[in-house]
Amino acid sequence: MTIALITGGSRGLGRSAALHLARNGVGIVLTYQSNAAAAEEVVAAIRAEGGKAVALPLDTGRVGTFRAFAESLAGALRQHWGSATFDILMNNAGHGVHRSFAETSEEEFDGLMAVHLKGVFFLTQTLLPMIADGGRILNVSTGLARFSLPGYAAYATMKGGVEVLTRYLAKELGPRRIAVNTIAPGATETDFGGGAVRDVPDVNRMVAETTAMGRAGRPDDIGAAVAALLAPGTGWMTAQRIEVSGGRNL
Repeated sequence: MTIALITGGSRGLGRSAALHLARNGVGIVLTYQSNAAAAEEVVAAIRAEGGKAVALPLDTGRVGTFRAFAESLAGALRQHWGSATFDILMNNAGHGVHRSFAETSEEEFDGLMAVHLKGVFFLTQTLLPMIADGGRILNVSTGLARFSLPGYAAYATMKGGVEVLTRYLAKELGPRRIAVNTIAPGATETDFGGGAVRDVPDVNRMVAETTAMGRAGRPDDIGAAVAALLAPGTGWMTAQRIEVSGGRNL
C-alpha cells in the first residue's frame, strides 16, 4: 500500500487531501499541532470508508522535535503497515499573517519562517531516509507567490522560498527517483487566515470577481488536485509549480 504523510492534515486543505488520497487507496499519516479531536475525526472518517489512517502530533515550527517525531512515525509505520518507509510527504502545515510590509513584526516574520520554510526544509531532511525510493514530495505554496496582494509580503516570501527549495530537492533527489513538486492553491474557503475567504462576503466576492472561473476555491478543489498530482501515472513530473486557483488574477 502507498503511504502518505500529510502535515497539518486535521483541517482545511490538508484534511481534504487526506480524504481524497485515502479514497484512492492511500494509507494516511496526518499530523496536527494541538487539536487532537479534529485529527481523530479525520482518521475516523477515513476508516469509516474502509481506509487506513493514523494521527500524530507535530509542531512543524520546532525543528528540535523532528527527531522524536521521526521515531514516532517509524513506530506507527511498523504498527499499522508493517513498513519502515512511506511514499509521499506533503508539506502542508501552516498559518497566515495578514499585515502590511511596514507593520510586519520580527516575531510574525520569524513565526512564518519557522513553519513555512525552515520547518519544511528540516522536516524533509529529517524524514528523507524514511521516504521510499521512487516516492513523492509535494510542497504547498500559494498563488500569492505569483501575484502581489498587499498584506501578505512575509507569508508570500516564505512560499517563494519553498518554490525554490522544490527545484533543488528535485535535482538532488532525482537519482533516487523521488519526484518533488509544488502545488499553489488560490484563495480557498477554509478557516485559514481567520476564515475571511469563507466567512466575509466582501472578501469572497472580491476573490470571485478576480477569478476566471467566477468563484473562490473550495477544499475539495484542492484535495482532488492533490490526489491527481500524486497519482501513479505522474511520477515523471518533477520540479514543477502547479497552481490550482481557478485562474486567479490572470
